[in-house]
Amino acid sequence: MVADLRTRPAAASPARPVHGSPHHVELWVPDLDRAAAGFGWLLETLGWTPFQHWDAGRSWRLGTTYLVVEQSPALTATRHDRCRPGLNHLALHVRDRPALDALVAEAPRHGWTLLFPDRHPHAGGPDTYAAYLENPDGFEVELVADDPA
Repeated sequence: MVADLRTRPAAASPARPVHGSPHHVELWVPDLDRAAAGFGWLLETLGWTPFQHWDAGRSWRLGTTYLVVEQSPALTATRHDRCRPGLNHLALHVRDRPALDALVAEAPRHGWTLLFPDRHPHAGGPDTYAAYLENPDGFEVELVADDPA
């Protein structure tokens, strides 16, 4: 049995957005079903709620921000390369260390691989408690525990 890591769901009609905060992030993916399964599990576990669904894409919302995965016919590659110009990774808050540890334990069952396992959970330095996960399409997500101790 996996611990319930979800936070409170986002309100149906979120508060007015903070000036300058992200409206949305859109990721073009080579395989929509694979991306929706992996990102869906991660985002929903973190409290995001499904937002939009169409033939070529899905989105999830947290507060006033949403994240989109879309399989566009205009893609020019079949794998994301975070070392090229563009998005390196998404970094998301996790409420505490036990929640982060539970996510890391469950992640492989949803297609995510732990990066830098020899330095986990301090790959970001001795004062951080974080996990760096990569999905089969090369997208990296950094999960950062909010409790410092």
